[in-house]
Amino acid sequence: MSRYGLQALNRDTGPPVAGIIGTSPAMEEVYRLTRRVARSNASVLLLGETGTGKELIAGAIHKLSLRCNGPFVKVNCGALSESLLESELFGHVRGAYTGAVNNRTGRFEAAHTGTIFLDEINSTSLLLQVKLLRVLQEREFERVGDTTTITVDTRVIAASNRDLASEVQHERFREDLYWRLNVVPIPIPALRKRREDIPDLVAHFLNHYSEVNDRYVVHIQPRAMELLQDYHWPGNVRELQNYVERAVVMAEGDELTVELLPPVLVGYTPEPEKSDIRVIDFDSLAQEVVVRGIESAPSDDSNLHGRVVDRIEKELIAQVLKQCNYVQTKAATRLGINRNTLHKKLKEYDLEHLGQAPGTEPN
Repeated sequence: MSRYGLQALNRDTGPPVAGIIGTSPAMEEVYRLTRRVARSNASVLLLGETGTGKELIAGAIHKLSLRCNGPFVKVNCGALSESLLESELFGHVRGAYTGAVNNRTGRFEAAHTGTIFLDEINSTSLLLQVKLLRVLQEREFERVGDTTTITVDTRVIAASNRDLASEVQHERFREDLYWRLNVVPIPIPALRKRREDIPDLVAHFLNHYSEVNDRYVVHIQPRAMELLQDYHWPGNVRELQNYVERAVVMAEGDELTVELLPPVLVGYTPEPEKSDIRVIDFDSLAQEVVVRGIESAPSDDSNLHGRVVDRIEKELIAQVLKQCNYVQTKAATRLGINRNTLHKKLKEYDLEHLGQAPGTEPN
């Protein structure tokens, strides 16, 4: 990941970290958490979309930590296959597999007394997650093809561009490893959540790429800045960095103009701001319904099954009937019960009025 960033941490609140840009409230919270966790040895989990600068924050934590004089080792877990990643992390001995002609030191061993940053931890296989869990718990492992146990003193910072809690619920990520990594979670905001930082980021990239490419693009057209601030930035800071670099390379004068921006940005029409909507999976929703049903019941209620399950079943039958145009034969098939059982349920739940709707085929 490129070393774009978020503005330097204030000297009054912690040692400065070069290359960090941004003064928005969302980033100030990231800085607060970064300073708070840095001088501990706790595992840290950085959560955020691709391109938000998670690697930069991981580097800042390391620089501000007591391990700052030790190595900072970065591993992109999503860039390698399972077998290659295992060898990359833990090393291997000669003859461990075809092509292993020499012993190799793994990244965990290389990060001894320092910090290892595991980016895209969500892409690791369940089998490899077992081995990662052991390292976090016991601080020991074996190289691939070897039986000698190696002990390391390595701090782990992991990052994910997916919701790991959801990955755990869908059994794509081990729950025990999740809790080992999630000692201190730090959410990194998407660029669209901190639009006030865009002018400073643009200025930073203009200066950087002007110097790198021997150009002098130091101004930006007001309309171009409006477009940059209105855009939804699915690729976050990395996407902004790419567009500014392209503009500097293509510019003929000293100003970044609208003509230098890509068509996807120029033709973009911002959508009305929407409030954040909580996305909840079915299992969590079912759990919430049950909890609310229990909490709303009197303490001496001895029929919680009827209070919760019967009400859900009644609603399920009503909705399926509606989807089947009130044709009971179809509804019974959809529900997975026979027609006689459906008739009994309709009577039990006082839903007989949901008989066949006018104009539909007879049952």
